[in-house]
Amino acid sequence: MTDHVRTTRRGHLATIELHRPEALNALTHEMVHGIAAALVEAEADASVATIAIVGAGERGLCAGGDVVGLRADALERGGAGARAFWRDEYALNAAIARTAKPLVAIQHGIVLGGGVGISAHASHRVVTDSTRIGFPEVTIGFVPDVGASWLLSRAPGELGTRVALTGEHVGAADAIVLGLSDAFVPHARIPDLLEALTHAPADEAIAAFAAEPPAGALAPGTALDDAFAGDALPAIVARLEAAGEEGAALAATIAKRSPTALAVALASLRRAARLPSLERALEQEYRVSAHVSLLPDFAEGIRAQLVDKDRSPRWQPARIDDVTDAMVEACFAPAPDGDLDLSGETA
Repeated sequence: MTDHVRTTRRGHLATIELHRPEALNALTHEMVHGIAAALVEAEADASVATIAIVGAGERGLCAGGDVVGLRADALERGGAGARAFWRDEYALNAAIARTAKPLVAIQHGIVLGGGVGISAHASHRVVTDSTRIGFPEVTIGFVPDVGASWLLSRAPGELGTRVALTGEHVGAADAIVLGLSDAFVPHARIPDLLEALTHAPADEAIAAFAAEPPAGALAPGTALDDAFAGDALPAIVARLEAAGEEGAALAATIAKRSPTALAVALASLRRAARLPSLERALEQEYRVSAHVSLLPDFAEGIRAQLVDKDRSPRWQPARIDDVTDAMVEACFAPAPDGDLDLSGETA
């Protein structure tokens, strides 16, 4: 495999561990290849009944992709390396979704962006007390990907739209409400769960340790939820501003995000809602990622959040009202070096 992806076998369980704890297990291209190879190997091994994906360390499963490296590639090499990474990452997301054996993803701690991609498409998704799941892409001038448009466009009401546009992180109960997770197991019982998976079926093992999660904050069908409906971003912000203190706070949060990324993210979710499969959504996301990564906001957002860390991005354009339909549409055009084709990988 790779030093950052480790595999173990215990009984009938094959465990794939992301082992880059010093970087919150952020995904590199090498790690994507390692996870994909480990998945193929576990699928082919007749003695393996269940596969688990876990992250090393206490801080989280995975903080997403190594976006600082992707930014450097976009600035210095025209983004070819970033597009190669996304091709393989999105193919891995599709492979996880179609894995025939039970695949248990332990979504402990920080699970962001690409971390959701390697876990939320699994057949069994387990959250814990420490779970914080989210798609912070609009804070760095990017757009939720790794199948997020498919997942979030199918969340109850407009909760998926809210998570995509605010970039907020949610806990265990809200992750289950959103459809990103299935069951809550207290963090202290995760070792016991993994031990049970070595000999017991996944459904049985998870049921033995599952509990009611602490109360969450999200609920479909509320006035705030309804405010996120529709295709017009300025109208969404206006409805939030008129929806009381909490709505105004959400509008203020959105106002800090990249206007271009927000508009493209909204369009991505609305288009994904009409697509027939995860594979088609990933193919659309590849086009979007290829184009958005070459826009000024991608480099600027990562600079502000992760390089210089001044938290003061200078977005271009700076206002939501200045993002035109043509600018959004351009992000759905064919990718510079050819589109992603997952047609041969549909289950």
